[in-house]
Amino acid sequence: MNVLEHWIGGLSTPSIDGGTRTGVAPATGGEGATVTQGTPADVDRAVLAAHAARHGWRHIASMERGRILGRVATGIRNAIDELTELEVADTGKPIELARAEIQGAADYFEFYAALVHLPAGDVLDVRPDLHVYTLREPLGVIGVITPWNLPINQAARACAPALAAGNTVVAKPAETTSQTTIALARIASEAGLPDGVFNVVLGRGAVVGTAIVEHPLVRKVAFTGSVPTGQQIGRIAADRILPLTLELGGKSANIVFADADLAFAATEAARAFATNAGQVCSSGTRLLVQRGIEEEFTTLVVEATQAYRPGETLGPMITRSQFETVQEYFEVAAAEGAVLRTGGSVSTDPSLKGGFFVEPTVYSGVDNRMRIAREEVFGPVLVVIPFDTEEEAIALANDSDFGLVGGVFSADISRAFRVAEAFEAGQVYINSWSTQSVQMPFGGHKASGYGREKGIEALAHYSHLKSVSVRITPGRWAR
Repeated sequence: MNVLEHWIGGLSTPSIDGGTRTGVAPATGGEGATVTQGTPADVDRAVLAAHAARHGWRHIASMERGRILGRVATGIRNAIDELTELEVADTGKPIELARAEIQGAADYFEFYAALVHLPAGDVLDVRPDLHVYTLREPLGVIGVITPWNLPINQAARACAPALAAGNTVVAKPAETTSQTTIALARIASEAGLPDGVFNVVLGRGAVVGTAIVEHPLVRKVAFTGSVPTGQQIGRIAADRILPLTLELGGKSANIVFADADLAFAATEAARAFATNAGQVCSSGTRLLVQRGIEEEFTTLVVEATQAYRPGETLGPMITRSQFETVQEYFEVAAAEGAVLRTGGSVSTDPSLKGGFFVEPTVYSGVDNRMRIAREEVFGPVLVVIPFDTEEEAIALANDSDFGLVGGVFSADISRAFRVAEAFEAGQVYINSWSTQSVQMPFGGHKASGYGREKGIEALAHYSHLKSVSVRITPGRWAR
């Protein structure tokens, strides 16, 4: 039996106690990958390896560090067929989507490979007898804890800027989707990343993730996942005075005004909630539609939604637990009186029997106070909520515990800008949904977390700022 092992100090490494776990293939319900199960002792080995490697990596010339990270990007692209096969096996998602996410992982390393050459500080004009400057310095060992919905992409999103800033990394992927993160670590080693700079420990979050957050040599943690787990991490971090980046849930609002290009907006609205079968924290799952066009536009969205076919353009729920959760929300929506427009059930396609597939689902007749409108389903479920005025649309959009992403569709660009600026969200799209790129900083407000991933701004979250003041002895020129 092939067992996926940790990656520690540049080597594939079994767990100290030899424990393993065999997962479930979400597309079939059959047997998935067998993965070694880490312990706090395995975390300690990985953190010590990263701690020992930190000075060597930090003091590599920036040009060389950039070359190595650039070679990681090339290695990802060269291995895209292998990585796609592993990602599809773990997640069941469509091949085209998996390939796009892997290309995105390469983009992260390419982008941050270039940013290592940015100035590491500034000179401050304080007074003539002082030379004052600032330095951006790496934090040390970074713990990276990633979810199961976008495995290699999320790992690259955090690890690339952390490494570019001169840190070392101990990563923990979700226990159900570990294969591509291990492959990424191997590619990084083959690209010339020194041993111990990028380590991966596999296993359960409650065991391995907790041990990473609690380890005294870990200097910062970047976590992407659920709000309850983020809260648990935050409590541990508070005791340690440990800096965090938390990218948590979302219930993002997508506002469509009557003057929008309705045909295009409908296809975008469907894409906003159905991409990756809704298993994206930034999914646009609340559709706010101006009342005069509500029925017409909902019909267009339903038609666009029905183009997403389970097993073809729509993957399964990636875990059995999430498959069951989405079905529970179908029951919640029915009990609350939401009007089912399409979907609302598991897939009845006999060829998909055993897999965790659900139909993409649209509900109308929804009030923003309903659970189905307030809680993150994390599946392909959209609710349609009417509004009358611009002010009401903004109030509805911001009446949420979350604040990750927002969208607005309108031919009135002045109104679109007003609404975008009024959104309590970290990222807003105008007349297109999810125009994301590695250059755009990403993160949320309220229960969606804090800190920013992506863009130049991410480097500030993986470094600390030091000020240095040097007294200059006056020369003969002094008067």
